[in-house]
Amino acid sequence: MTEQSSLFIIFICVFAFFLWGKFRYDLVSFCGLLVAWALGIVDDQQALSGFGHPATVVVALVLIISAGLFNSGFVNLVSKVLEQKARSITIHISIFGLTGAMLSAVMNNIAAMALLLPINKEVGEKAGFKVSDTLMPLSFATILGGMTTMIGTPPNIIISLYREEQLGEAFEMFDYLPVGGMCAVAGLIVIASIGWRLIPNRGSREKHRGFIDPAEYVVELSVPEGCDYINEKVGALQIVAEKADIEVIGLVRNGARLPGYSYSQILRENDLILVEGLPRDVDTFKGEIGVDYFGEQPGLNILLGDLKISEVVVPVGARIEGRTALSLRLRAKKGITLLGISRSGKRRIKNRVRHEPIRAGDTLLLLGEPDAVSDVIQWLGVLPLVERGIVVTRYEHAGIVGTIFLFFIGMAIFKVISLVLALAMISAIFVLLGIVPLRTLYKQVNWPVIVLLGSMLPLGVALEDAGGTLTLANTLLAVCDGMDAWIVLLVFMMAIMTLSDILNNTAIAVIGAPVAFHIAGKLDLSPDPFLMGVAIAASCAFLTPIGHQNNTLIMGPGGYKFGDYWRMGLLVEILVLAISVPLILIVFPL
Repeated sequence: MTEQSSLFIIFICVFAFFLWGKFRYDLVSFCGLLVAWALGIVDDQQALSGFGHPATVVVALVLIISAGLFNSGFVNLVSKVLEQKARSITIHISIFGLTGAMLSAVMNNIAAMALLLPINKEVGEKAGFKVSDTLMPLSFATILGGMTTMIGTPPNIIISLYREEQLGEAFEMFDYLPVGGMCAVAGLIVIASIGWRLIPNRGSREKHRGFIDPAEYVVELSVPEGCDYINEKVGALQIVAEKADIEVIGLVRNGARLPGYSYSQILRENDLILVEGLPRDVDTFKGEIGVDYFGEQPGLNILLGDLKISEVVVPVGARIEGRTALSLRLRAKKGITLLGISRSGKRRIKNRVRHEPIRAGDTLLLLGEPDAVSDVIQWLGVLPLVERGIVVTRYEHAGIVGTIFLFFIGMAIFKVISLVLALAMISAIFVLLGIVPLRTLYKQVNWPVIVLLGSMLPLGVALEDAGGTLTLANTLLAVCDGMDAWIVLLVFMMAIMTLSDILNNTAIAVIGAPVAFHIAGKLDLSPDPFLMGVAIAASCAFLTPIGHQNNTLIMGPGGYKFGDYWRMGLLVEILVLAISVPLILIVFPL
């Protein structure tokens, strides 16, 4: 059996296992690499080259940068406009879709979807919209937005760097924008006006699975020097509080809680505002009015000063049961702040948080350095809850983060430094400034995608070296024999698009890039139109919930069935083909 035949069998088996879904795609792809390695098709030096490939490194760096943009509150500031309540569903989908697309252009589109999903849900519910009518349009919009820049989605990164290997020059950051941008704009218009009406009438399954809202906590927020609301009445905070869906319940001054809600009191520096709400809503309110968590040390923390928020529940017999955080001297002795208390039942918390006796069954928010929080959890005898991704959002860093990001991306655009170096510099600065904490650095990287990419790249190179991609190109040309070049491009993109609906788009891009190059060579044409065709088509995973992780992410919360996606997805894919093929031929002439 020839190497080419063996590789085709390996790829068929790998893709078959991808479709089956019984095993994780990273395990399947790595096993495929091991088989090729064991057979001698891939040599020792080539086998692990994919894990150090620029495409793999860039994907990892983009994920780290996405975390930094999120942790700093930069993304939250960009999405402030989404908090408006009174609008039609078309405007709602348009605003969320446009914001999702813009975020996906500069950060990982899965991260953008994860950020906007709960906001979309809450704002939509307040406006009376069905979750199923708004989630699928948002997912599609974030996928479309990823088409517009090199770092928007892994297929674009793969295609760009493959072009650099073959032609000595990569696609630049915004080379994708003329075609991808037009597809995204047209797609958003169709989704917001027509597409959402094609979605079957589904309810949400959230009562049975998926999103379970955390408890509401009473939290103390400290008023720092320079806060815009100093010398304003506490009641002036109510507009922002209602927007963030929390309640201002009191004021602490000079260590004592003032009577009632204190709405008529004038806010002073070092006052403590007592609020009640969900952790993410409290964090939003904190950023909106420019205050700090009580016990938080604001400012840039170089390497040190990383803070963690943990939720714990108090069992019977815990050390803290019946006692207060003040009596245990949590801050003085352990460096931990009792940030919030959640208590079921009718009895409300009337004291300051640190002065409130803790009861069995209470849920607490603890704030402090990660190691110290872990030690205190054991010392208190409390039980940690499953991590909900609660973070201390550093809103004061948003401007710095945005400046750093735009500066280095600008350096790459003007070719002062390479894009890979620019992304590495951004990532390093984010870590050094504590914007992406060291303890969470490796958690930000989607390792299954890295393993998939690191495994598939050597297999793709081996298939090209063995002449397999040339065989695939010849097969497609035989099918399109005698047809115009634009028809060949159209058929090729349809094939890539179909595969992307059922297989991982990263793997499809790895295989599609060399096939595109060989097709162009056989037709004696420029490879750029066909490489761009792969980039656009590989991102078009709109027919199924398995083609893209964003579509999978919304399946439960939206109450969707497998067959619901194609109704709007088919319209979007036809639209993308109709727009992209002529645009590609204009922007990248044959």
